[in-house]
Amino acid sequence: MESGPAIFAGLVFALFGAGLLVWTMTRVRHGRPVALGVSPVASATVAGVAAVVALALGAWCLIQV
Repeated sequence: MESGPAIFAGLVFALFGAGLLVWTMTRVRHGRPVALGVSPVASATVAGVAAVVALALGAWCLIQV
């Protein structure tokens, strides 16, 4: 019964991380800002790190099943 929540959390983290990574890379390729009022390099870096962390958490949750 405990594997259900772990699978759900892992999928949510993985989908969020993948979506954030795709969105960030699309914004950077088109030369658009990732966050308004912030340095483009800093905002892309922070968003990229957050995406990778979310993907890692999702992978960790799914490995624990």
